[in-house]
Amino acid sequence: MYVENSSAPARKPVTVPGLHAMKAEGRKIVMLTAYDASFAAQVEHAGVDIALVGDSLGMVVQGQRSTLPVTLEQMVYHTTMVARGLSATLLAADMPFMADRDVSYALEAGARLVGEAGAAMVKIEGAAPHILESIHALTERAIPVCAHLGLTPQSVHKFGGYKVQGRADAAERVLSEALAVQQAGASILVLEGVPSPLGERVTRALDIPVIGIGAGPQCDGQVLVVYDMLGITPGKRPKFSKDFLAGRGSVGEAIAAYVADVRSGAFPSAEHGYN
Repeated sequence: MYVENSSAPARKPVTVPGLHAMKAEGRKIVMLTAYDASFAAQVEHAGVDIALVGDSLGMVVQGQRSTLPVTLEQMVYHTTMVARGLSATLLAADMPFMADRDVSYALEAGARLVGEAGAAMVKIEGAAPHILESIHALTERAIPVCAHLGLTPQSVHKFGGYKVQGRADAAERVLSEALAVQQAGASILVLEGVPSPLGERVTRALDIPVIGIGAGPQCDGQVLVVYDMLGITPGKRPKFSKDFLAGRGSVGEAIAAYVADVRSGAFPSAEHGYN
């Protein structure tokens, strides 16, 4: 049975306005995935700002080849579990594949993830016109949105694999998409798998916080899949990740080290980025 971690230090709840203040003040934002209450409690105790229930659970928890098979029911289930382990950390949840197929369904999915499961924000991939419409509709109904651009895993078949995005002429497209999701009402942006100079350029151009994952050290914050940063994901670890558990005695120590390195700017280093 899960027991609330009463030893977690008291801190003020993280809010969307608080994240915007962190960007304005130059304080790095720390984001990390979690998929159950026990990992959520570790994330909370370490002082992570945002816990993300990512549809990455399809690959690292379920053993799927991609994130595409993950259903809305599964996202609601895992988000509910993570919510039980958090008090101050802001909870974000992925909108699964095809949850953006039309505005009415996006609103239904957002309502379930926030109203039923306890998320404070939903994450949606891409910047196509129908997605921008969904972002606007969600935010108009008081559901904060985290946009996701660059390497968007739900577009794996379109991209032909998990490939770096935004090189050469594509950089202008990524920048214009970033401005578009901000205009549509997104509260923050996750920028994945783009050259570090582009990550810096997008971060400087946007008023909203930009959270990088393989997007360079100049982003306003960083996010990793928790199993990647613990070095326990089967197969080859992504270039943009680092094994924070190596040489440490516990999961809690590893997460605390990740938080400290993101805050100080020690992570990511040049070896974790793309040119």
